[in-house]
Amino acid sequence: MRDVDVLEVVDVLRAVGAQVWIGGGWGIDALLGRQTRPHRDLDLMHRREQEPEVLTALAGLGFALTLDQRPVRFVVEDAGGREIDLHPLAFGADGEALQESFEPGRPFRYPASSFVTGTIGGRPVPCLSAEQQVYFHQGYEPTERDLKDMAHLRGAFGIATHF
Repeated sequence: MRDVDVLEVVDVLRAVGAQVWIGGGWGIDALLGRQTRPHRDLDLMHRREQEPEVLTALAGLGFALTLDQRPVRFVVEDAGGREIDLHPLAFGADGEALQESFEPGRPFRYPASSFVTGTIGGRPVPCLSAEQQVYFHQGYEPTERDLKDMAHLRGAFGIATHF
């Protein structure tokens, strides 16, 4: 997944009025304002009620469902191997959001402050905050890629990470 691919996806989703936020590796790179490594996929959070629009818009780009673990997440892929990992969010009136998890009754929480703006390819894009990125990098054995991603966040934002 290249920066031009990310921007294409974001543009198509914006065109249909869908709100999305970039997470994962591309989300970290958006916060840093530069690409730090190659990315296999794109992680997107979206408003759950906009899922039909999101799926229709992505189908227009040639994406089809390859993994369905809703309501937690689902994955779409195109013939060229571009992959998007989608995470439906339910928003409250206070701007906070919840995402279902595989542990019933223990959703992932997104404080309203989690939704920020970063930069990809010189363009502003919606993404998750550094604090939310750190939150999602807990509770598992980190890969070398995770270690580098967290080091980038520490260096750029002086944020504490657990590894």
